[in-house]
Amino acid sequence: MRHPEGSNLTFLDPVDARILLALDSEPRLPVVVLAERLGLARKTVQTRLSRMEERALLRPHSDRVDPRTLGYLMEAAVTAEVEQPRLGAAVAALAEIPEVVAAAAISGEGDLLCRVVARDPDDLYRVTQEILSCPGIRRTRTSLLMRDLLPYRALGLLRRLAGETPSR
Repeated sequence: MRHPEGSNLTFLDPVDARILLALDSEPRLPVVVLAERLGLARKTVQTRLSRMEERALLRPHSDRVDPRTLGYLMEAAVTAEVEQPRLGAAVAALAEIPEVVAAAAISGEGDLLCRVVARDPDDLYRVTQEILSCPGIRRTRTSLLMRDLLPYRALGLLRRLAGETPSR
């Protein structure tokens, strides 16, 4: 399904959601078994999985890795103020810093919100200095993330799309 405004965004549908929910519980399930369990044709499941992959509708497997298992025991939210004409250069430079695991444009205080990881306080200081050295970044504010209370999740959204009642 295409986004109504005509952008290139493609939406998943209820059948896609059922396939992903089944794979969530058993990621190595062969396509033929998956199709049988869902009551779908093998070709339907294979085509839909291929389409999701080709259109990059799913996050990479590396996004499932907890940075703590790589030795990055600290996380922080870094808000950056950016000279607007240099926003593109700032984002490109941030993308070169491996410890910046996500960045988003925001409204309100600051222009960018970066989620960063670090091994320890000294490493966090190094990372924030690296962020400050990016072209166009004028100032940063750093807040330590103490604990994920509600980590990123899409399970309830998939269940709703598939017609299931999301558990609370």
